[in-house]
Amino acid sequence: MSGDKATGAPAGGDPTGGGAGTPGALPADGRAASGGGAPGGALLTGERSGGAGAPGADGGPGTDGGPGAEDGGPGAEDGGGPGPAWRRALARHGYSGPDRVPLRHRLVPPMPGGAPAGDAAALPSSGAALLAARIPPGLWLWLCRWSGWLGPLAVALFAGVLRFADLGSPNAVIFDETYYAKDAWSLLHLGYEANWPEDANKDIIASPQTVPLSSQAAYVVHPPVGKWVIALGEWAFGLHPFGWRFATAVLGTLSVLMVARIARRLLRSTLLGCTAGLLLAVDGLHFVMSRTALLDLVAMFWVLAAFGLLLVDRDRTRARIADALGATADHPDADPDAAVAARLNLGWRPYRLLAGVSLGLACATKWSGLYVVAAFGVMAVLWDLGARRTAGARRPLLSVLRRDALPAFASLVVVTVGVYLASWAGWFASSAAPGKGGYYRDWASQHPGGATWVPGPLRSLWHYHSEVYGFHVNLHSPHTYQSNPWSWLVLGRPVSFFYESPKRGEAGCRVQECAREVLGIGTPLLWWAGLVALVYCLYRWALRRDWRAGAVLCGLAAGYLPWFLYQDRTIFLFYAVIFVPFLVLALTMMIGAMVGPPRASRERRMAGGVVAGLLVLAIAWNFLYFYPIFTGQTLPMDDWRDRMWFNAWI
Repeated sequence: MSGDKATGAPAGGDPTGGGAGTPGALPADGRAASGGGAPGGALLTGERSGGAGAPGADGGPGTDGGPGAEDGGPGAEDGGGPGPAWRRALARHGYSGPDRVPLRHRLVPPMPGGAPAGDAAALPSSGAALLAARIPPGLWLWLCRWSGWLGPLAVALFAGVLRFADLGSPNAVIFDETYYAKDAWSLLHLGYEANWPEDANKDIIASPQTVPLSSQAAYVVHPPVGKWVIALGEWAFGLHPFGWRFATAVLGTLSVLMVARIARRLLRSTLLGCTAGLLLAVDGLHFVMSRTALLDLVAMFWVLAAFGLLLVDRDRTRARIADALGATADHPDADPDAAVAARLNLGWRPYRLLAGVSLGLACATKWSGLYVVAAFGVMAVLWDLGARRTAGARRPLLSVLRRDALPAFASLVVVTVGVYLASWAGWFASSAAPGKGGYYRDWASQHPGGATWVPGPLRSLWHYHSEVYGFHVNLHSPHTYQSNPWSWLVLGRPVSFFYESPKRGEAGCRVQECAREVLGIGTPLLWWAGLVALVYCLYRWALRRDWRAGAVLCGLAAGYLPWFLYQDRTIFLFYAVIFVPFLVLALTMMIGAMVGPPRASRERRMAGGVVAGLLVLAIAWNFLYFYPIFTGQTLPMDDWRDRMWFNAWI
């Protein structure tokens, strides 16, 4: 996400950003830093006396050795300083006590930046120094300045090539495209969803094509934004597979860019940001959903956008607090001030307002976004509480309730409701005459009693929503590919979106029998490694009070845990795509820890880097292995069976 300059961060590091701020550099808890810390603070804020995410505290850019790491003090790599043997042993691996951290950096750690050419002391690795020595100074400075965008954009380009390659295949209406592709076309031409004949799919795919659209309103059970997004592709390219899949492919590609930028901001490392983007690019479920005209990928996009915007708002707000305390970019240290911290007006916060817009669009795509609104709202308020506490407020909760809670409610709840209602504009604009407009658009005129003080269109919409809610909670009809959320993280029951069994000479089949399938399943090695990463993040959040781990877990929990309330309902694994980016962020955080803190020994960093690199390569190989069944390619039946690792996948 944008807004890096809001931190006022000094430049430092190499274009990869892989030295400072890796999650492996997480030993210090900031207890040596002065001011602002109340013991036992809220876990999500991450404020542990030294402040949330501060350098030297829980993985900020300064957590690379602590005091004396270079001058032979207690943090020296030779472990020769005073202290018990266990502390000296940890110091040899780069883990040591916290240093005095400037107040500004405790509030908002510097973003990864670039070092002047030839300034080897500013480069965190010998590899970066060697690279700098071989690149012309002008080019090196340009790379340093723009590396935070060039890397993520390169990863997004790779993801886009994957997602748009042969996007129109299979040339069929697959799985629930039978609803949303046609609903999108109805919205585009009528402003509301309409009924279609039972054999409409054949007419749409046939050549020459016929589009048997009627004007009779259809009963639909999801809000319209996701279908309007799909309609954009149909408006540009027509009612055929490439057209109705185009918009989700665009959003899938953009979400890879967003994850890379979000991880960079969250972990303060461009290298880890690009790693996160790459991991999302090669996740099978995200990939399949990016190539299918369903609503869940659209909802995921808006949720991820809201998360990224809240992160930017967090940095900008903390930078404003630091400025008010006199901790500027040029002179980052200052003393906390209880009066300023308690009374400061945080001002206009456009990124939080945009987060509210994104959350409204998520809810207007699928109602599951409502849980995300609640979770992100609590998270944003806790972030404000932590910032005021670090700045010195004696009663930060009271300060937040007085000055921050109401604006947060307006930005994240009132705006969400307004955006949601606006998304029904096409339905509102349709005729209220009986049988003429959207479904139930005429309900209020047919039922004049009740709360007559409420405008008729809103009464009709409320009745429609009550009927839809009843449908959702009572949806118990069995389905071949339904699954329980307990099994999602281990990929217990994937969803077959498309399957054919061509014989020799059909669809490129060169053996007796072949299979073509589009299987909605995550890349197995990524998800199974992600399970371990979730345990790591729980440790970081619960025991180390790492706000970044708490933020990742908050996003994942908001998209995942609510489904346990509906275990008797017919639900599917592909609903999990809404939390896939947060699973990727958790895994990236663990990879950073595997690499180790910057001042660990070269052997430790090399060993950690090799293991982390092998893990990423194994995930990429796993994606390539399953690629044919992500894209509906024709495989000999034996090769298809080889990819069905468990009977439940068939």
